[in-house]
Amino acid sequence: MTFLIILAGIVVTGFLAYAIVNFIPRKLHWIVSIVLIALAAFLVYKINFEIQKPVQFNKEKKIKYAAVIKKMKILRDAQVAHKKVTGKYTSNGEGLIQFIDTAQFALTQTRNVPKTIDVGGGITKEIEERVVDTIGYEAVKLRFAGLDYKNMLNIPGTDQQFKIEIGEIEKIAGLKAPVFEIKVDKALILKGMDYNLIKQEKEAIGGEEVRGEFIRVGSLGEVSEDGNWPPFYDKGDNQDNE
Repeated sequence: MTFLIILAGIVVTGFLAYAIVNFIPRKLHWIVSIVLIALAAFLVYKINFEIQKPVQFNKEKKIKYAAVIKKMKILRDAQVAHKKVTGKYTSNGEGLIQFIDTAQFALTQTRNVPKTIDVGGGITKEIEERVVDTIGYEAVKLRFAGLDYKNMLNIPGTDQQFKIEIGEIEKIAGLKAPVFEIKVDKALILKGMDYNLIKQEKEAIGGEEVRGEFIRVGSLGEVSEDGNWPPFYDKGDNQDNE
């Protein structure tokens, strides 16, 4: 686009120069000069605008993504907590909020207990057996203190909510593992911004960019609770934990 603007400017300038020399009276040259100055100013503005457009796009994009990823992290942690307590994930978003409000983690302690076993022929053997004791409970809600989990289903900047999908995959023959996935189309988050830049963004392959067409956490194709965003979006978490 910038190249086309420059090319158009060169063509128009050449045409005006030819017209000045061949068709415009000398006494009107001052008018042409003003037009040329205005045109030059316009071209400088347009070129600068086109150069700055992707820079501004990336700046705004990161702000929008950060808000979405913040919510997705809360949802992920809620799913992890739900699986720890119940042994499975859930696709019920409102139920997940209620779970945080009401559920409790069991606090356990592991100890080794001496035990005598009979190995046959009147021979015994001393072994240690591992025993897990429940020593108390902790409200799940305490793990989400300071987080806006009540509104974690709402996709920032839109009137829509995250959709949670759950399933199972077979890690090895006969052994299935629960999985979940939460994703949102980048185009929805970036709605109203430059169409061509959004199209490029959806083709991002990684590095310092969010990979692919969606911002996603979890996976229905593999056992994973990770997101597909780069570490850049997790820097604030490390600071918060210090």
